[in-house]
Amino acid sequence: MWTTLSLQDLTEASSPPTSCTTSRSEAAGHTPGAGIKPWCLKGGREQSERERAESVRNKRAESVRNERAESVRNERAESVRNERAESVRNERAESVRNERAESVRNMQSRLERAKDMREEEKLHRYKGVLYPCLMCPEENLQALGSIQARAQDVMLVAYPKCGFNWMVGVLRQIIAESLGVKTESRMPPLIEFFGPDTMKTIENAPSPRILGTHLHPDNIPETFYHNKTKILVIFRNPKDTPVSYYHFCNNNPVLPSAQSWDSFFDSFMTGEVPWGSYFDHALGWEKKMDDPNVMIVTYEDLKENLSQGVRQISSFFGFSLSEARVEQISQGSTFNAMKEKSHNSHGNMGNVIFRKGEVGDWKNHFSPEQSQQMDEAFKQHLEGTRIGALLKYQQHCQ
Repeated sequence: MWTTLSLQDLTEASSPPTSCTTSRSEAAGHTPGAGIKPWCLKGGREQSERERAESVRNKRAESVRNERAESVRNERAESVRNERAESVRNERAESVRNERAESVRNMQSRLERAKDMREEEKLHRYKGVLYPCLMCPEENLQALGSIQARAQDVMLVAYPKCGFNWMVGVLRQIIAESLGVKTESRMPPLIEFFGPDTMKTIENAPSPRILGTHLHPDNIPETFYHNKTKILVIFRNPKDTPVSYYHFCNNNPVLPSAQSWDSFFDSFMTGEVPWGSYFDHALGWEKKMDDPNVMIVTYEDLKENLSQGVRQISSFFGFSLSEARVEQISQGSTFNAMKEKSHNSHGNMGNVIFRKGEVGDWKNHFSPEQSQQMDEAFKQHLEGTRIGALLKYQQHCQ
């Protein structure tokens, strides 16, 4: 039987689909996609896969660019750090060379001038205290007011002949091992030895600077206390100290020679020696023993256990050392080791500065009367004090 078709039916049947998702069922309100052809689905998946692949490629390219940029930044930062480190090393090396040259010239000049001076001309009095004219002229002592301390400074204080030069060597090794920085000089880093010109050089020196003094704590420039500079103080028992001081004066041309041990002992007991009274110095530091920026050690304790001293000192100044480095420093910093290297570190003054370094040498010099006089002086000034207890007088002086 034949079916009669309308003109509209013929038109729809002969027309191709206008899109992959359009059909009569959609036009009639049926669910979209019900009439999607398989070849349309395949085309959509391919398009989606291409987009995903492109996205992955873009992300990878972006990641590579970021990694390269980060690498470039790191390389630049490393280059800047290396340049800065090299600049610091060069500055330090130049500073050390200049300091060495200047110190050698100054010391030679002073030693030559000392030969032409009378004994009574070698000391002068400044604010009631005796000082060596050639090493601490008045202009040097006045210039101390211009020094600017830093929190990073390494400050060492000692009454004369209490182990100052020994500890300078120890501190230099601690800094060298912990920071990789060498600070060497034949000139003791005593701030009262710095003239106005040297003071300018010190101001430009990079940190950490090793500075030192024999000054009474009340005469140390206030800037060191105000800026919270760490101060290491070393003391020695009051019987060995004058013995070492006596020999030092007799062998150091810039100081007046003592007429005899007896005369020097009398001057020592009255404080009429360069840098003043031992007991005044001790009592001055007694008042500062609660200061967290002050550490007091004794010559005798360091002689007995230098490794422990190196640990305590490096920790006090904030330097980090492995146990192996502590032992290395200790073995290379004994008094005898320093004495053997003293010609390189102190030139012709090496044997003068590093004499014996013994504990108890006072027994070869003190008469019974002098020993009793010192016992009474210690009892009067230091018995019952904390610094007196540190000195272990009973153990080392009786």
